[in-house]
Amino acid sequence: GRIIKPSNELKLRCTEFDENGNVTLVNGEFKKSELTQKYSLLPRDLRKIDSSVLPHILVRPSAILINLLHLRCLIKHNRVLVFDVYGSTDSYAQSLFMYDLEGKLRQKPPASTSTAAPAGGFLPYEFRALEAVMISVTSGLESEFEGLREPVVRVLRELEEDIDRDKLRHLLIYSKKLGTFEQKARLVRDAIDDLLEADDDLAAMYLTEKASGVERAENEHEEVELLLESYHKVADEIVQVSSNLVSAIRNTEEIVRAVLDANRNALMLLDLKFTIGTLGITAGMFVAALYGMNLENFIEESHAGFAVVSVLSTVLAIIACVYGLRKLRTVQRVSMWG
Repeated sequence: GRIIKPSNELKLRCTEFDENGNVTLVNGEFKKSELTQKYSLLPRDLRKIDSSVLPHILVRPSAILINLLHLRCLIKHNRVLVFDVYGSTDSYAQSLFMYDLEGKLRQKPPASTSTAAPAGGFLPYEFRALEAVMISVTSGLESEFEGLREPVVRVLRELEEDIDRDKLRHLLIYSKKLGTFEQKARLVRDAIDDLLEADDDLAAMYLTEKASGVERAENEHEEVELLLESYHKVADEIVQVSSNLVSAIRNTEEIVRAVLDANRNALMLLDLKFTIGTLGITAGMFVAALYGMNLENFIEESHAGFAVVSVLSTVLAIIACVYGLRKLRTVQRVSMWG
């Protein structure tokens, strides 16, 4: 039988930068099979770049694959592929990244610097691309957090003065957004942290030296480790600050819940007091109703009958009210102190 090859193989669109920082391809399309063969990748590597929403930094023998927030990149020792992110709404951040990446890749080492051993302070090609990615990611997190922090702080301050439905609704909306942001920032920080814990991956990130035939030991990765640690610190600070703000929202929600519970209990207590008062009045009216029945009794012949019945009804109503209020006070004391 004849084997029919599928013609609808998935393709990835990307922009390519060369070793001089020039854009050589805009919105070019590559089949996944072409990318795996050309850059010695595995199909699952591209799957993490193409479809995964979890941040990843994957180090392969001749490439670095990055999936962080709005960026999907493949970094070689002399090439950078920036993949289009379908459905992304952060086009402004992507444009800034492209501009910054182009500027960093165009930086030239001093004349006395060799390709295999860059002079102190000058980063090789792949690390300049990595730094551009980290700057874009951390800047995006910082700007997004600032956009959330100000309205959250304003709502929390307003709730300290007055509690109403609109403020609580806004607090709920911001709480969900901030929780999502905190989780996103935490995933970025953890992705960098996982890479920092892998010495072999850190040493394998020196793609320029590897292309020149220089192999590094697993413990020789100070430059890239310092680079990643600086941005790991920034991401960790964002996580900590956002976590503190989430805790402030949780504390405010608990206080608001306690205030609302206290108000509800006060209304229930007032309702019970009215009910007890109504019960006392009803008890007094019961005596008056007996006196007013069309039945013969000796009280009708007495001049003091009306006064006696009135006093008796009033005393009975007062006794019923006092008894009910004392029982209510006992129930309150039990609920407060167990």
